[in-house]
Amino acid sequence: MHVDHVVYAVGPAGLAAEAKRFEEALGVKSRDGGIHPRFGTIMRLIPLADDRYLEIVEVLDHPAADKAPYGQAVRARSELGGGWLGWVVSVDDLTSFEERLDRPAVVGLRHFPDGRALEWRQIGVKGLIADPQLPYFITWLSEPDVRPSALTGTVVLKDIEIAGNRQRVENWLGESVPRVFDGVGIDFSSPSGYPGVQSVTFVTDAGEVRI
Repeated sequence: MHVDHVVYAVGPAGLAAEAKRFEEALGVKSRDGGIHPRFGTIMRLIPLADDRYLEIVEVLDHPAADKAPYGQAVRARSELGGGWLGWVVSVDDLTSFEERLDRPAVVGLRHFPDGRALEWRQIGVKGLIADPQLPYFITWLSEPDVRPSALTGTVVLKDIEIAGNRQRVENWLGESVPRVFDGVGIDFSSPSGYPGVQSVTFVTDAGEVRI
């Protein structure tokens, strides 16, 4: 399993302003991540080291956002003022998760300006909605040269602080979650307020930044 990316749902300031805030905090530029037509969302991303990235996402006023669990999750978090939506784990095969959750993964898609398509499959967003400490799962379908990980970054994802329970997450993942999981520190604290990801710590050229 690979800690693939972390997701931040924008607040009232909107996508451009939130992306600028992250750029200033991390000292790097964000990139246009495009529209997810099947989910009713739009995003910007910041490439990170170690084949990871930060997704900054905003829900669109589009029917797809009302139907797709991911669009629903982004809208709900944004309506609370915005903040960390969750964390995402990539795996080579989603079959075991489809069997356990008794539903098929859905296909995600976005297009680049030059017409190339980025495709993946994902499952577990409904679990995230019910219990925001839980990650959801993806498998990349497109070739490596069009994936976000192809945009090598210098900022390191160091720690994720989660209000929740390690055993609950381990049961969801189907394996243990040590203090350092795939090179990322995973810290749990007792929920006080909104459950789920409370903060993410990055290592930048200027030092550590906790958001």
